Amino acid sequence: MRSYGQYCGLARSLEVVGDRWNLLIVRQLLISPARYRDLIDGLPGIATNLLADRLRDLEAAGVVERRLAGEGSVVEYALTPWGAELRQPIESLIRWSTPLMVRGRDGDAFRPEWLALALPALLDTRVKVRPSATVGLEIGGPPFQLRATRSGFEVGPHDGRDLDATVRADPASILGLAAGALTLSDARALGLVEIVGDESVIRTVFAA
Repeated sequence: MRSYGQYCGLARSLEVVGDRWNLLIVRQLLISPARYRDLIDGLPGIATNLLADRLRDLEAAGVVERRLAGEGSVVEYALTPWGAELRQPIESLIRWSTPLMVRGRDGDAFRPEWLALALPALLDTRVKVRPSATVGLEIGGPPFQLRATRSGFEVGPHDGRDLDATVRADPASILGLAAGALTLSDARALGLVEIVGDESVIRTVFAA
């Protein structure tokens, strides 16, 4: 492990998670524990040997652990309790990134499951009154759902429950609404979103 040689919490943290891809691996494992192949699929652009090296380093540092999945012998990777504490700084970085996301995808890869971390990070600190509601998200591919509860927001694949409303939009527009960088009125006027169901629920969830 490379050392900055500085008795500083930031320097020592970066010695563990500052290498390229490390925090993105943590992002994937914050969404859910994953097998090696799942991590390859969820990290477009990473070389298989580099992923193996990064996982080995994170495991040695006590951030990641290997365990058997279910009742089988398939190995999956998961965050240790200490590694899971990276959720808060990662969510802070997601909020900080808002000006960088305004230009849209610009050809970059995107995975819908990344919204499972991004949307709660953006909404939890901005939306003061949380209704008990479930909103469908149609952004291309399988539908997702955004659950707004008194304790926070959750994003995942639609599990079949009744939806109060559905938003159809591209990922950049959904992120813009969640960050407050795009208002619902402007998004509708520009033809960026389509709403099916109770629009008042959408306005409350996205603090429009």
